[in-house]
Amino acid sequence: MNDKYRIGIDVGGTTTKFGIVDYNGVILEQGRIPSNDRDFVEDFIDDLYIKLLPMIERIGGFEKLIGIGMGAPNGNIYSGTIEYAPNLRWKGIIPIAELMTKKFGLPTQLTNDANAAAMGEMMYGCTKNMKHFITITLGTGVGSGIVIDGKIVVGHDGFAGELGHTVIRPGGRIHKGTGLKGTLESYASATGVRETAIELLTGYPERESLLRNYRINDITSETVFQCAMQGDVIANEIFEFTGQILGESLANFVMFSSPEAIVLFGGLTKAGNLLMNPTRHHMEANLLPIFKNKVKLIFSELNESDAAILGASALI
Repeated sequence: MNDKYRIGIDVGGTTTKFGIVDYNGVILEQGRIPSNDRDFVEDFIDDLYIKLLPMIERIGGFEKLIGIGMGAPNGNIYSGTIEYAPNLRWKGIIPIAELMTKKFGLPTQLTNDANAAAMGEMMYGCTKNMKHFITITLGTGVGSGIVIDGKIVVGHDGFAGELGHTVIRPGGRIHKGTGLKGTLESYASATGVRETAIELLTGYPERESLLRNYRINDITSETVFQCAMQGDVIANEIFEFTGQILGESLANFVMFSSPEAIVLFGGLTKAGNLLMNPTRHHMEANLLPIFKNKVKLIFSELNESDAAILGASALI
């Protein structure tokens, strides 16, 4: 089996990343496609096949592969289905593992995308020697993987650990995908940062900001980061506010599971200390004394896409 390979696929809310992984956890090749360009999941799978086929041929063909591991929002490890994913275009229950097996002729295993990332961290990342930790993915949405006693928590139905949809501001900002109000994902995701920027710019028209050099529709979390790095007051306030909400949420998560570490990764972590400093401050400020200064809050050491690709491939 040492000369066999696996395919790891990470279906994100915006981008799907995939790679060919060898026995030692080395990603030999990887690529990406948009997650939400296709109305039908079958067309999305066709796009994946077209992109992966040259990679598969370069390793010696399908006979060199033992299977496909896939992480996806609301991915059910028990049934192989994506169920009512709020950030994906395909609604309802999607039997994606079955469809992938039919298309590729390879056994396919599915799990939640954030759980796949947690598995990648546990096997290849900064938590290799830990049995109690939480991973938080800060991307288009907020995903999470919870590891207790060395096992990923999936619950009786496969959907445990949706920390991004916990309510942190009751009656607050509405989440367009779920209809819930005041969830962590509504504020601490890249989408949430953009929403905070728009609220501040429209709510306080008298305040100057570099962000006003952009059309509202062109503002992204990256735009906010660039302005914050130039010293823009509003942009820095946005990251302070985002870190406050994330830190308060992490304090709740610490008191429920007492992890050794919380690992942050995803596109929003590129903000570095602009996000980390307020997050750590507000996490510690909201902990009981028995939990204070015990939990490591760290950024993932794996490349942004690698953790989920590696973790997904490890399903096989």
